[in-house]
Amino acid sequence: MITAEELRGATRELLAAHPPASTDRLDFLRARFDAGLAWVHYPQGLGGLGAPRSLQAVVDAELEAAGAPDNDPRRIGIGLGMAAPTILQYGTEEQKRRYLRPLWTGEEVWCQLFSEPGAGSDLAALGTRAVREGDHWVVNGQKVWTSSAHVARWAILIARTDPDVPKHRGITYFVCDMTDPGVEVRPLRQITGEAEFNEVFLTDVRIPDSRRLGGIGDGWKVAQTTLNNERVAIGGMRLPREGGMIGPVSKTWRERPELRTHDLHQRLLKLWVEAEVSRLTAERLRQQLVAGQPGPEGAGMKLAFARLNQEISGLEVELLGEEGLLYDDWTMRRPELVDFTGREAGYRYLRSKGNSIEGGTSEVLLNIVAERVLGLPPEPRTDKDVAWKDLAR
Repeated sequence: MITAEELRGATRELLAAHPPASTDRLDFLRARFDAGLAWVHYPQGLGGLGAPRSLQAVVDAELEAAGAPDNDPRRIGIGLGMAAPTILQYGTEEQKRRYLRPLWTGEEVWCQLFSEPGAGSDLAALGTRAVREGDHWVVNGQKVWTSSAHVARWAILIARTDPDVPKHRGITYFVCDMTDPGVEVRPLRQITGEAEFNEVFLTDVRIPDSRRLGGIGDGWKVAQTTLNNERVAIGGMRLPREGGMIGPVSKTWRERPELRTHDLHQRLLKLWVEAEVSRLTAERLRQQLVAGQPGPEGAGMKLAFARLNQEISGLEVELLGEEGLLYDDWTMRRPELVDFTGREAGYRYLRSKGNSIEGGTSEVLLNIVAERVLGLPPEPRTDKDVAWKDLAR
């Protein structure tokens, strides 16, 4: 098995052959992928070297010290955190080689066509239909809350292919070309003023069967890989101490002593400790991933992420008093990424309200933690053995 020293050597060879100061950014990223230094734990030829996941930090440290460009992971987070691990696990060799390289370099942005107006928390109730016609599937339906759909080339899509079986069993997983005829993306303006999310209408969209991931009717099983990785990607991101939401409010506390009160001090201390515990727990979760695929524990991290963001941003608005009520810009924009710490407190307060909805609602995640982590009895489900077509809607 490859060692840390061997990885350092491979990284230095990459830097020598493609000096960051004189190499085009995209050319460098492609070369890094081809050298197996993108995801070191992925197989050879697919951006990795089959090394332990924990050794990725060795490569990253060498590249950062050399000033090498990264792939702007916040902009392509859905591809990196959700699409890539799903393609790796369920894709054919042809699919892996077609999609993974431009996904990692950021040449092709991905989005996620899962939630629907009538199937959000109860995702398995989705009604978007895919009907087989020869070597293609004809897809009709509507998806909602789709981040990055306005800039995405590809989408991971789940659709109902068999309405005559219970809802979890009649779903199939596809890769959808967002440039195909019949794909319409409309902005959804949020409370922040931006339209970071979208709704997507699919009208007679033809998807080749060669873009199916997993077996026909196995879409729910494939989607669990996506969802488990999504929760880890959202709630378990790597942060330095005082990274994320706790950073700006801590900075304000230190620089603005006239705003301090005893009550705010006690609340800030409590949230600072909780944020640090959450950060360290996320680090432990990432280390556990070295041994296998993410499990339901990611749901707990996502729960903590949402609650802490909302409480911290609320405290920041209170700390600032009248200043906290100001808002810099209500302009309708369609950003490529979310920057929580790049704007003012009012934006953070409003945007964090979505944290308990996106990536799985907190209510659903509480059920996952209760049933799959703590082993508590599941809630009664009267629709478990009822064909989807017979469900009340």
